[in-house]
Amino acid sequence: MPTSQPEASGQSEDRTTPDALLHTRTGTDVSPEDVVLASGKDLTPRNLEWARRKLAAEGPAALDKLLP
Repeated sequence: MPTSQPEASGQSEDRTTPDALLHTRTGTDVSPEDVVLASGKDLTPRNLEWARRKLAAEGPAALDKLLP
């Protein structure tokens, strides 16, 4: 049975998620709030306006460009 603790032998398992398993969207619409939060900024009127312009120019790919 797997546990969250490394094996007693001192070997730790790789906990990095492979790129092929990472997803940035679930198929839902991308909101300006999503873009602001993904950029690491605070939800302020100024940042929301920036995100609206970014979404208008780049579409949902704007979010993909911000996330790894």
